[in-house]
Amino acid sequence: MGSNFVVLLVLSLLFHSTFEQQQQPPSVATRFRAERAALLQLRSSLGLRSQQWPIKSIPCFNWVGISCQNGSVTGINISGFKRTRAGRKNPQFAVDSLANLTNLVSFNASRFTLPGSIPNGLGLQLQTLQVLDLRFCQISGAIPSTLGNLSNLHELYLSDNSLTGTIPSTLGQLSNLSVLDLSRNSLTGLIPSSFGSLSNLSSLDMSLNYLSGIIPEAFGNLPNLSFLNLSGNSLSSPIPTQFSNITTLTVLDLSSNTFSGELPLELTRLNNLQRLSLGNNLLSGNLSSNLLSLPRLIFLDVSDNNLTGSLPNLDFNPNVTSGMLNLSHNMFYGGITSILRKFNSVDLSYNYFMGTVPNYERFTILTKNCLRNATTQRTVRECATFYSLIGLPFDNFGLPNGTLPPPETASKSNKRWIILAAVLGGVGILVLLAIIMILVVVCCRKRRAASPRRTGVGPAPAAATTAAPPPSGVDFSSLGESFTYQQIVAATGDFSDENLIKNGHSGDLFRGVLEGGIQIIVKRFDLESTKDGYMMELDLFSKISHPRLVPLLGHCLEGENGKFLIYKYMPNGDLSGALYRKSDSDDDSLQSLDWITRLKIALGAAEGLSYLHHECTPPLVHRDVQASSILLDDKYEVRLGSLSEVCPQEGESHSNRFTRMLRLPQTSEQGASGVGTATCAYDVYCFGKVLLELVTGKMGISATNDPTTNTKDLLETILPYINIYDKELVTNIVDPSLIIDEDLLEEVWAMAVVARSCLNPKPARRPLMRYILKALENPLKVVREESGSSARLRTPSSRGSWNAALFSSWRNSSTEMAAAVVAGPSSLKQSGTTGSQSQGSGGGYNGGGGGGGDSKRSKDVFPEPLDVQDEERSNGGY
Repeated sequence: MGSNFVVLLVLSLLFHSTFEQQQQPPSVATRFRAERAALLQLRSSLGLRSQQWPIKSIPCFNWVGISCQNGSVTGINISGFKRTRAGRKNPQFAVDSLANLTNLVSFNASRFTLPGSIPNGLGLQLQTLQVLDLRFCQISGAIPSTLGNLSNLHELYLSDNSLTGTIPSTLGQLSNLSVLDLSRNSLTGLIPSSFGSLSNLSSLDMSLNYLSGIIPEAFGNLPNLSFLNLSGNSLSSPIPTQFSNITTLTVLDLSSNTFSGELPLELTRLNNLQRLSLGNNLLSGNLSSNLLSLPRLIFLDVSDNNLTGSLPNLDFNPNVTSGMLNLSHNMFYGGITSILRKFNSVDLSYNYFMGTVPNYERFTILTKNCLRNATTQRTVRECATFYSLIGLPFDNFGLPNGTLPPPETASKSNKRWIILAAVLGGVGILVLLAIIMILVVVCCRKRRAASPRRTGVGPAPAAATTAAPPPSGVDFSSLGESFTYQQIVAATGDFSDENLIKNGHSGDLFRGVLEGGIQIIVKRFDLESTKDGYMMELDLFSKISHPRLVPLLGHCLEGENGKFLIYKYMPNGDLSGALYRKSDSDDDSLQSLDWITRLKIALGAAEGLSYLHHECTPPLVHRDVQASSILLDDKYEVRLGSLSEVCPQEGESHSNRFTRMLRLPQTSEQGASGVGTATCAYDVYCFGKVLLELVTGKMGISATNDPTTNTKDLLETILPYINIYDKELVTNIVDPSLIIDEDLLEEVWAMAVVARSCLNPKPARRPLMRYILKALENPLKVVREESGSSARLRTPSSRGSWNAALFSSWRNSSTEMAAAVVAGPSSLKQSGTTGSQSQGSGGGYNGGGGGGGDSKRSKDVFPEPLDVQDEERSNGGY
């Protein structure tokens, strides 16, 4: 009886529980299914890996980066995730499924590739969102105004992307926003005055953009702002006095703009200020002692301005020091006072401080001043002239005030040095000429000894075919598989003509297939012409390795049948054959590569050359940079080929006029310009022609000796339309098959400008490959930086330092160029082609490595002189 009662009790409880479940609303289960379906859709659209979001697991328990509350998804963090292989083929900013996550509070996709523009729907569908982090996502386009609808948003991070256009004023509607980061983009226009409504804002960073105009007065209405960074823009006018109302400010960075006028005294009210950066502006006037006396100030930078005056004489406790003070590159004068005791590190360089240096145990930079007991100071005359102009006496290193060194003493001293330099220079020239004559005689004797005398009219003796001994230290175990000759014969169909790709200058190239179905390229070396060329290439592969070099799969060096190197097959061939391909239509029309792919190819080639030039010791020179040497895999990733001529750079890459005057007569290793090809500057010149091919679509510019194309005429036709001050000119030479919008046109313009800088006839004026790579990584900043305000050209910021290296030769003739632009392309061509010009050697073995250029030439960029000894070098890139 008791057992029956227990059974009835259990059945009753089960029935009651089931009845309650059936009575509950289905919203919880439905929401769970909807959110899981949304996450799966997001995984598919973004190409997320199953190991992080496994389909057979519950998202709230097992999925990486998913946060839940009460069974509902509240946070998604895919920061740093990698896409699947399929997802990488067509990455998109596809997050529409987030609309089904009605309780989502945080979405963090930083450092996850999201190419394209921010969807408008992102600001219309996620009303519960509080944190949106999209840093380092490769986002482009404009910021959608719909983001102003995210009324609950507390933190918005959009930095380190390629955002363009103006900042939408609707962001001022985000009344709950506390952090806004728009730094390191390409935003333009004014700062919206609506930002004055962001009363809860504590951190605002809009640095390193292209913002202009004045700072809105409404900024004084931000009572909680503690961090403000507007550096690296083009903001102007005096610094607003309204900043004094933001008493919570701890960091204020306004450096690298064009602010002018005096420092507002109102800044001294910011008692909580810890870091103040005002460097690289146009500020003038004095430096207030109250500003230096701010109680919490640990960092003050007012360098690179026009500030003047003397330092205040205030005493500080020497045991309580911190921070840094930078007053360099101004016009401060007078003595050094005890106020420096407040800072651990002080930079006073390039001013006019005089007197003696106090014995402070601090790190202090004092170069280029007027101090007595310090080295590397200004001259006495320079210091005396400055103090005379401002009407103050000068402590002339112990001499009476206003006394200058006797002019005749300086003149006699200068004469003695001139006479001594002339004598030593004459002796040096005589010694150098003697050495040159000896070298000429030795070279002539070696040539006579190497050339067998011929007494009859019969043929000359055949050259030896024995290969040179392998370079010592070559590790063959690291050079891929050792193939047999039978394997090579079987793979290439006994070297049939059907598998012959090209007859290269160092060997023939054959297409092959191994037994496992792996496609390969076989290079059969011609031992009669190249001898140890194959060993030189093997030696190279044993010493260097980089993803941008063509992969070596193995070798076959057995017997007397020949020497073979086996490379990985590149499905898209080389650039010369891949730029235009037959389309899928039936009319046999050609389809060209889109601009994104062309820019990708330029970047890949620049990465490979930058590795050879800057990461190898000694620097390596490719010597055969042309379209046929740029190989492309199935994803159009670049692999540099034609490596048989790579060699260390010969001596100094840039020779001066004096050494060019005394250069030895040309040999087979020199071009008409008189400079060997084994220089990094020569690679840069050839790479510039490859960039022109990508911009114009005119193949053959970079070829060494293309009989169907007159390179000289092409360059003379193209270069006048490339001007850093006029974007519209470049539209006359852009490949007509390219479909580009306004933003992409700026990238095309930038690449053309970079190409022209590479084609400077003076090697010393050509940019280094690492600067070229940086320019191609940031093409929009190239043209916008250079065409910006005069202040940018006057003092390049840290962001523009590589730009200065890239365009040093352009800046020297900016006035001349601007005048030529007004006159039109015809005048550009006339002024830009003065003097004799010849066809550029686009990758020839004996091409000029960067000719010196005629002294009568214009300062602009012109083609390389023709090397009449250039030989055919096209070898299919392998």
